[in-house]
Amino acid sequence: MTLKKIIEEKNGVYFITFTCHKWLNLFSLTSSYDLVYKWFDVLISKRHQIAGYVIMPNHLHVIIALKNSNQTINTIVSNGKRFMAYEIVKRLEMQKANEILPELTKDVTLREQKKGQLHKVFEPSFDVKVCRSYDFITQKLEYIHNNPCSKKWMLAKEPVEYRYSSAKFYAEYNEHNGSIITTYKELFIDLNAGSRTEDPAEKQ
Repeated sequence: MTLKKIIEEKNGVYFITFTCHKWLNLFSLTSSYDLVYKWFDVLISKRHQIAGYVIMPNHLHVIIALKNSNQTINTIVSNGKRFMAYEIVKRLEMQKANEILPELTKDVTLREQKKGQLHKVFEPSFDVKVCRSYDFITQKLEYIHNNPCSKKWMLAKEPVEYRYSSAKFYAEYNEHNGSIITTYKELFIDLNAGSRTEDPAEKQ
């Protein structure tokens, strides 16, 4: 679902997706994959866990586990997007990307301008699904790891060949790109897979 309300729970595992404004390939155009890894490092330093991810040219899929967090998933994602947006704009300005920068400014609303926002780097909302079983997590991991190999993208022949995902980590069971991935079986969240009722939306 596209998130328009606050998720109050501060425990759980979440499959998150957010996209660049108008699906522009801002991650690849600015080589900003490193910004995502920096965000992951911040999350891990706060005892959150990353179970899997893929950074596509214009969007990110990630599975994040929270336990007794002092912030909601809304705040965590918003802070990450804000940090990355600021750095992406800096890189575009350094590149003198005069065709793209106007695209990021013209859709900023008056209300956003009053709050000091000058560019719209990401779509304002993000998609979130609560992971209530290990089966659901493995389903999402398979989806995100195969994303670069889809006919639409064709960025790699095999998931492990794509550099900006956790596919290689799972294949080799090792650290990946400087961020420690916690396998879905090691998450500190008890999913109670055998006793909880799955959300019907998870099967969509």
